[in-house]
Amino acid sequence: MEAMLGWFANPIFGDGDYPVSLSLKYGTLLPTFSPEEKLWVRKTADFFALSFGPNNLRLGRDLVQYGQIVTPDLRRILSWIKLEYGNIKVLVAEGGWFSEASLGREDTVAIYLMKLFINQALQAIKLDGVQVFGYFAWSLVDGFEWNYGYSIRRGLFYIDFNNPNRTRTPKTSAQYYRHVVNSNGFPGDETLREVKGHFPCDFHWGIADSTLQVKFFPFSPQFTDPHLYSWNLTGDGSLHPVPGVKLHPRQPQCTDYLAIRDHLRVFASTGASHYRFALNWSLILPQGDPSNVNTEALRYYRCVLTELKKLELEAIVILYYPTHKDPNLGLPGPLNATGGWLNYTTVEAFQKYAALCYQELASCVRYWITINEPNRLVDIYSNGTEKHQAAHHLLLAHAKAFRLYEREHASQHRALVSLALHADWAEPANPFVASHTAAAQRFLLFELGRFLHPLLGTSFEEKHSKGGYPQEMKVYLEERAKVTGLSESPLPSFTETEKEELRGALSFIALNHFTTRLVSPYTNTQAKIVQKTPDHGFSILSDPTWPSSSLGQALVPRGLRNILNWVSQRYGRDLPIIVTASGIDDQATIDDKIRQHYLRSYLQEALKARKLDGVNLQGFYVWKLQDRHIPQFGLFTSTHHQSKSKNSVAVYREIISHSGFPEDHSMQICSRNQG
Repeated sequence: MEAMLGWFANPIFGDGDYPVSLSLKYGTLLPTFSPEEKLWVRKTADFFALSFGPNNLRLGRDLVQYGQIVTPDLRRILSWIKLEYGNIKVLVAEGGWFSEASLGREDTVAIYLMKLFINQALQAIKLDGVQVFGYFAWSLVDGFEWNYGYSIRRGLFYIDFNNPNRTRTPKTSAQYYRHVVNSNGFPGDETLREVKGHFPCDFHWGIADSTLQVKFFPFSPQFTDPHLYSWNLTGDGSLHPVPGVKLHPRQPQCTDYLAIRDHLRVFASTGASHYRFALNWSLILPQGDPSNVNTEALRYYRCVLTELKKLELEAIVILYYPTHKDPNLGLPGPLNATGGWLNYTTVEAFQKYAALCYQELASCVRYWITINEPNRLVDIYSNGTEKHQAAHHLLLAHAKAFRLYEREHASQHRALVSLALHADWAEPANPFVASHTAAAQRFLLFELGRFLHPLLGTSFEEKHSKGGYPQEMKVYLEERAKVTGLSESPLPSFTETEKEELRGALSFIALNHFTTRLVSPYTNTQAKIVQKTPDHGFSILSDPTWPSSSLGQALVPRGLRNILNWVSQRYGRDLPIIVTASGIDDQATIDDKIRQHYLRSYLQEALKARKLDGVNLQGFYVWKLQDRHIPQFGLFTSTHHQSKSKNSVAVYREIISHSGFPEDHSMQICSRNQG
């Protein structure tokens, strides 16, 4: 910092001489000031004028030492000026970023860097007390950028250098800057205002987990060891089995499993009423078919469900929980070896697996999820054709499992069946460009519409719609196929029988929501380049001013309300919506402030969606119960050590006890069996 700013600033705003660090480093190479010159130079400025942008970072990278990093943090620089030279007035005389010349007036990245810098200046004023009295954006129009010539542009106005008139057109950054100027900064978000009210008594206050770990052994060997022992009291004092004697130990009981008891004790301490967990398909059917059933695993799951019922707690059970951490994607090995979800035989195998689980566990389960996040699973496939084929088969597998339950179990057990979709909200990265708005909508169609539309149609269509994928998605992929030279769209089609099987195969809408994404379109239309890009045609950006976790998850509460409204408006309010997973990582061992804020703010948006917007929201599940190893998403620390509750547990328990955010902090009287 002294090499960058202190060289000129210290003689004027400091003691009248160069920084000591520079004098020590450069010695006689650095001129010296006479005492008279020091007095002459010192205090010859009324304010500190600062230029901040890409050039600062380029110069700074050549000066860093010993692991130092260079980041575009204007707030730190402004605070350093205050600490070094006192609380003097500061003007950001030049601030801004650049864009590639080929981008024209659509300078999206420049918008977010401008937003970041102005926001950092505001933080320096409000939080650090720095006397920043102005910010000047660089520059008004595009020009010659020294060593970079015309390859980059930094103006708010785009100049067509090929036009004799040098036409000037405002860029999107100019539109954004005008918005900031008119607002005089960043006024408070209306969505941050709290509402007061209760959630209904039958609301699901839940906790979501992934695949439940099965621990087969009871806590004591007396239930499995058939030997009779004698105590060698006069000898070595140990127990020795009596030869030739075999006993008949009783069958293990659910209460024998210490792991289940301890696990559910931890869960019950949160005050939650519903527990979402997944079965392990590859454990129950190692070969992928009912010829080899792991009955011990099924018994363990049945014990978990039985013990939950004794505690008057409900379960949402997931049949198939795909995971990228497993090379088989959570499938039995033989099924994955024959193509997995690219092969229709996996659809048939899933139906048989579902039939077994229903037969063994249906009496204990009121909510089933067939497949968790099929829209995330398809990302593992290498190209668009495979992604669409896998999604197609996943939809058919869900429908077959749904219809099977409907035919054989619904009349007796009356459980609700759904599939859970990853449902992050999407906003246009550049709100001033129509193509970005279209890309954000396309994101939602590929993520949600692809799966919900064949099952529900839309609220704008007649009840007897033709079925199939969203029309907007089909049109987009057909047009893209023409650009890339394909003979037809890569999107498969359903037979009339399949459409009928899919239509209405959903008892409730299950959404896993975590954050909000900024979406921008791929701009290149050349066939060879388009072929190499994902066929959804969009990329994801991040807003550096959004608060985020250590893993980079942005905390944007309004996104939950927005996605609930989008789904509700598009697919109607008849079916209840349940947020079956929502959470954020936090590295704090106990006082997880990020998660505490996440729970309060996201549940506030859930209440607004229900109370103000009329969304038929019936539940919210926090992801997840315990950390596996290091502090991340868990409400409790890892079981590898002595598991302890984090402070977010108390926050969640308080919200549950009040059934939301009542005006007078009163408690709503609800009985357990209303859920």
